[in-house]
Amino acid sequence: MKYKQLTKEQFEALHEEFAQFLATQQVDIKEWNAIKKEKPEVADQELNLFSDVVWDDVLNKTKYLEHFSEQNINLFKCEPSEISRIVVQINKPKFSFFNDDDYRWFIDNTQDKSINFFKGTKKYDKDRNAELFDLIQKGSVIADGKLYEAIFELIK
Repeated sequence: MKYKQLTKEQFEALHEEFAQFLATQQVDIKEWNAIKKEKPEVADQELNLFSDVVWDDVLNKTKYLEHFSEQNINLFKCEPSEISRIVVQINKPKFSFFNDDDYRWFIDNTQDKSINFFKGTKKYDKDRNAELFDLIQKGSVIADGKLYEAIFELIK
């Protein structure tokens, strides 16, 4: 398994896609129920395989990731062969990006001396999707890129 098995909730949300996945392997619902009952290890392998297919599809489409912490934002632009990162760091006591007022203060005061911006680009150390998955496992979320592009324009 390349990534991790989808949760029960994720499988339920993707039940139609999973049915199509099984159909491509000539497995109908009756056979699937028999496999689950009689060969749970084979069923688990199929769930793992489907999970990897879903994760690969999602990660292939991922263009931006974001990771927020109290006083930092990590923004990633995920290109095919390299990843660019912008870090926003706030050096202000009791500031929290999770607080709406503090976040608005940041948006309105991007030139304040307590705000530092860092940027860089690197080639992927390993497989692109594996690196993106690792960032997601560490708390990053898939984003639309608006914040990345706005801050990139601000600091270029």
